[in-house]
Amino acid sequence: MESQSSRLIADYNYYLKIERQMSPNTVSSYSSDVVAFFESCGLKPSEVTQDDIEKYVSERSDDLSKRSQARLLSALRSFFDYLQIEKERDDNPCENVSAPKLGRYLPQVLSVDEVSSIIDSVQGSGMSAVRDRAILEMLYGCGLRVSELCGLLISHVYLEEGFVRVVGKGDKERLVPLGEIAADAFAQWLEVRPDSPQYADVAFLNRFGAPLSRVSVFNMVKKQALLAGITKEISPHTFRHSFATHMIENGADLRIVQEMLGHENILTTEIYTHVDQATWQEAVLDHHPRRRKEMQ
Repeated sequence: MESQSSRLIADYNYYLKIERQMSPNTVSSYSSDVVAFFESCGLKPSEVTQDDIEKYVSERSDDLSKRSQARLLSALRSFFDYLQIEKERDDNPCENVSAPKLGRYLPQVLSVDEVSSIIDSVQGSGMSAVRDRAILEMLYGCGLRVSELCGLLISHVYLEEGFVRVVGKGDKERLVPLGEIAADAFAQWLEVRPDSPQYADVAFLNRFGAPLSRVSVFNMVKKQALLAGITKEISPHTFRHSFATHMIENGADLRIVQEMLGHENILTTEIYTHVDQATWQEAVLDHHPRRRKEMQ
């Protein structure tokens, strides 16, 4: 890749992280998409045209989902927006490129019984078992993102007051209520948590006394779901989806759920009303006499 392109991409990463305050994961994803584009086309940023963008997205359409194509185009559009800001270009070649149409995404959600089954599948009283139960209770009880859980500090968990101070995307903080069950599970974990002078305030540690990784949490969730007999494809984020859906099903105000999840836009939170709708629509259809007749 041309040194000019490398310099601009490095500056772009800084812009996303510092000025846009995007999460490290988003910065990494956007950067990877932009780097892959320039490695493929072999052009300088000033030489790229709309045809080049359309050709590249079309070439990637076979191995990328529509959602991934949309993210790719978003990354490229953002990069060329940055070049316009820096007076490196007068136009954005992505401006008139149509993004693929996406269907309404409905996240995978667990029932209350399925959540309980997964948590109950953690057996034993050893350090790992106590920690894993606390993790699952916190993921579901507070609707945390896995990155928020891995970065959680002990000093941000107020057991007596019953709330957690969560540092979310863009280092934005929010307060989330902490229920008794999750609080008890966390308190039990603190009793067996290993001493780690280097990470004295980090809530969740691995067996070596270092902060727990997102991959470790993901693998634990998959393992416990398998032990619980859950066949759905789930991840730590599924507990966050389930938390939000169950809150709305039980009558929580959408604005309150938005604040608890840390969503900037309430439209993001509204997806959970559609999940709830999809659930009762399926139940209605399963018991509808016309549906039963067709199945007989």
